[in-house]
Amino acid sequence: MARSLKKGPYVSQALYKKVLNNIKLDKKTVIKTWSRPSTILPDFVGQTFAVHNGKQFINVYVTENMIGHKLGEFAPTRIFRGHAGSKNKLKIKNQKV
Repeated sequence: MARSLKKGPYVSQALYKKVLNNIKLDKKTVIKTWSRPSTILPDFVGQTFAVHNGKQFINVYVTENMIGHKLGEFAPTRIFRGHAGSKNKLKIKNQKV
């Protein structure tokens, strides 16, 4: 279910303070965050975030197209390496030939 429009977008206060500090000092440092559910605001455009995916930090550079999305959408928690069956079939075919 979507968040109520009356409440506005959710952004972690600590994260927002870090972004405002970067803007105020005109810096482009990477902001490390664990706040995956924070919504990307127009103030975040041009900033780089290191978003934690449960194991490591993934760098996310924010562009205008990302406004309104969540930070966690750009740091996947699972990595698809292919189906297990397809690897076994290739090995068997190569051994018979």
